[in-house]
Amino acid sequence: MRSVGQERLAGSGEDPRVAELRTAVSRLRRELAGHPVEFPDRGIAEDELAALDAMAAGGMPEIPRLRRSLLLVAGAIGSVSALAPRLREVRIAIELFGEPPRHP
Repeated sequence: MRSVGQERLAGSGEDPRVAELRTAVSRLRRELAGHPVEFPDRGIAEDELAALDAMAAGGMPEIPRLRRSLLLVAGAIGSVSALAPRLREVRIAIELFGEPPRHP
């Protein structure tokens, strides 16, 4: 039996977690593009958001890679309070995938 987070969207065949991630990443990318202030790590944030988008577009992203990208984006834009709500959406979308497997 599938959990709610694993049910496919009707007619699309897309995992709703992937759809949520794509939406959250798209919103943050738009906010970042429209943010008028330049900051030193903006390029890093843009690159990692593009990587997150590509992973989501590919279907089932790797959880450790998602989390790594999230850390890089958060580090790059974490001090820009105007982007915090959209960054939070991306974090929540990544958390839908669950915890990465633990290695002994």
